[in-house]
Amino acid sequence: MKGGFIYLNNAATSFPKPKEVYRAVMDYMRHLGVSLGRGTDSLTVAAERLAYSTRELLASLFGIKDPLRIAFTFNATHALNIAIKGFLKGGEHVITTSMEHNAVWRPLKYLERTMGIELTVIQCDGEGRLNPMEVERHIRRNTRLIVMTHASNVTGTIMPICDVGEIARRHGIPFLVDAAQSAGILPIDVDEMNIDMLAFTGHKGLLGPHGIGGLYVREGIDIEPLIHGGTGSHSHLEEQPPEMPERIEAGTLNMPAIAGLNAAIGFLMRYGIDRVRQRELALTELMLRELSRLNGVRIFGPKSACERVGIVSFTIDGLDCGEVAMRLERQFGIIVRWGLHCAPMAHRTIGTFETGTIRASVSLFNTEKDVLALATALRKICRG
Repeated sequence: MKGGFIYLNNAATSFPKPKEVYRAVMDYMRHLGVSLGRGTDSLTVAAERLAYSTRELLASLFGIKDPLRIAFTFNATHALNIAIKGFLKGGEHVITTSMEHNAVWRPLKYLERTMGIELTVIQCDGEGRLNPMEVERHIRRNTRLIVMTHASNVTGTIMPICDVGEIARRHGIPFLVDAAQSAGILPIDVDEMNIDMLAFTGHKGLLGPHGIGGLYVREGIDIEPLIHGGTGSHSHLEEQPPEMPERIEAGTLNMPAIAGLNAAIGFLMRYGIDRVRQRELALTELMLRELSRLNGVRIFGPKSACERVGIVSFTIDGLDCGEVAMRLERQFGIIVRWGLHCAPMAHRTIGTFETGTIRASVSLFNTEKDVLALATALRKICRG
């Protein structure tokens, strides 16, 4: 319990953060406070070192050989918009899945309407699982991109990224992965998984602050900039610089958030991604077991915790999801999320589009007591 409440909405934003993160953000604002690349003074040089150090940490975390292939963004949505809108041209074919977040779906639908791209949506099963062979079966001669989530933000279902990446590589099709729900929680290696572009955010599993994310772009893939403007370098050019990361990194970066992300990744690497996964896996197993014992509670997604990240979506027969979420907070001090979770296609896939679901999601800093408190509260709510 934190601050008098139990926080189980980590799939939206992880909370709390490691103490090092709070300290790093404040230290930057108090002691550096400058913009990256907007000067040659010692403070600006220190900021540049910090930014590059953060790129190096991210590269190490994701198996990326060249840290300069990582551009900072505001979040995963920003990164996905840069990748999708900057890579695709009119008349090309794109394959995606029925479990995608609106951060993938809306840019694709926008390009379908404005540029005439062709979309194929691979239908996942009722637990959110994807059959990789269905991806291969729908490849066309003009297929330009395969884009999909690594883990569903609705059911937590972990997708077969390695299998799809191998299919994409075999057919010479670039592969874009939305790692919003997996970065910092599941191991990611862009070479082993054949990932050509990786979008991630800092404020979820990476345990960093709001307002910072990133996009990795493999060498040889050119992205047209989404935003044009100052980069702090190549100021004589009338166009965006051709080199990464400046090509897609226009404008003043959120350096306090980059400092916080640096501290967060340092914490995660010291703690160990495998230990994070095991901790969240244990909490998810406990939640699945306890909630499955409650009459009227229906859980969505894979039955095994091993097949999902720390997300459990559920409904209660005869009760409105919003009312349940409100009672959890007001009566029991437990914060969850309810609704469609910005992923209407996923809810259509699992059959909850009309009602939405209640979503409880854990982080490294949750405890068994938190999960048991949720189960106890739901038991009382189910009894009326």
